Amino acid sequence: MSSVRRRMMANLANSVCLKHSVSLWFPHQSPAAHRSSSIGFRTFRRSYVVSSSSFSNENREFVIVGGGNAAGYAARTFVEHGMADGRLAIVSKEAHAPYERPALTKGYLFPLDKKPARLPGFHTCVGSGGERQTPDWYKENGIEMFYEDPVSNIDIEKQTLTTNSGKLLKYGSLIVATGCTASRLPEKIGGNLPGVHYIRDIADADALISSLEKAKKVVVVGGGYIGMEVAAAAIGWNLDTTIVFPENYLLPRLFTPSLARRYEEFYQQNGVKFLKGASIKNLEAGVDGRVTYVKLDDGSTLEADTVIIGIGAKPAVSPFERVGLESSVGGIQVDGLFRTRVPGIFAVGDVAAFPLKMYDRIARVEHVDHARRSAQHCVKALLSAQTGTYDYLPSFYSRVFEYEGSPRKIWWQFFGDNVGETIEVGNFDPKIATFWIDSGKLKGVLLESGSPEVHFVLFTLFFG
Repeated sequence: MSSVRRRMMANLANSVCLKHSVSLWFPHQSPAAHRSSSIGFRTFRRSYVVSSSSFSNENREFVIVGGGNAAGYAARTFVEHGMADGRLAIVSKEAHAPYERPALTKGYLFPLDKKPARLPGFHTCVGSGGERQTPDWYKENGIEMFYEDPVSNIDIEKQTLTTNSGKLLKYGSLIVATGCTASRLPEKIGGNLPGVHYIRDIADADALISSLEKAKKVVVVGGGYIGMEVAAAAIGWNLDTTIVFPENYLLPRLFTPSLARRYEEFYQQNGVKFLKGASIKNLEAGVDGRVTYVKLDDGSTLEADTVIIGIGAKPAVSPFERVGLESSVGGIQVDGLFRTRVPGIFAVGDVAAFPLKMYDRIARVEHVDHARRSAQHCVKALLSAQTGTYDYLPSFYSRVFEYEGSPRKIWWQFFGDNVGETIEVGNFDPKIATFWIDSGKLKGVLLESGSPEVHFVLFTLFFG
């Protein structure tokens, strides 16, 4: 059936159901999916009449809110199941079709003479070896896209969304894939000064590149993997670069002191300076209004014409608070199929607080691997008889100094949980591995410069 004919039938069905004041925006599921009683959809009886023309979206059966990795991989899964054409709409604050967001703090920041990443090169789903889903791909697959128009309100009872521009969107099943927003320094201490940057989308990265083109002294605030990636990119621009962080060593959430020391030495050999155990008091502007100094709590100051803040992120739950939040790790609470407590509404990716089955705890994971896998699992559960709960092995990676001319490109991958005693193997020339052992069981592995074959072996150690 053509997408045009399908949309005509959908509009006809909508006008009939609204005339009789009963919502028919129940997902058109396969027989197998319809038999599954675990999904939890419901219909709502109405005492009001709303014209079909009141809604801005033609595709109303499934709506995804968000335009990042999770949205792109969810869209691919809908297409694979033949349930996208004329049925799926995506509402995003982004100006672009979903892309592989990790590129923004890696290859996207390389100077022009070092072959930086640019769209359409890193649209989803190329990061996992899949097809490059350009804007034309969404059109060809009958997916309705709403760009640069974030959702500002949800009416759960009416199953409608309102966007910033005032569009009213109807949904049958809703997937919240809004990700995170960058944690910011307060405005009163200079957090919004010109020359101060946060990175969450392409516009942010483009603004930073404009600053790097003119910069001389760069200060990176935060010693996590975002700070490490941005600092490595700044060195590619041959800039005076300093990382400032309050902890005693880099990436303490994951690295051991010994492992951190090896990375710190490598960064120092490439020209990066460190200020450990240091906290920001305020950022000061010059006569032109741009940031000029970073003032620390101990009273010392650092010259800086460009400052990048990488101090974490917060789940972007607004305006979905009524769907149900999780208090311990933040985000929207879901079960092992990514269902919220409201039937027909799901949440995936960074914003989802889900049961981490292998460690028997609630977790929220801010990483691309989980964004991809959770989106795929959610859609498969929604569209098929799949009832298996999400069984996820936490996985993180980072790649730095990968630009042309770099004396050494390094990258690490972590699997599992960093609890228990540690065993370190290798000398970081080029490889090193750290194993976490607890009660005689392997809990976590971090491997530097390992091959895909080695990563596969490590993965099977956890799942057999």
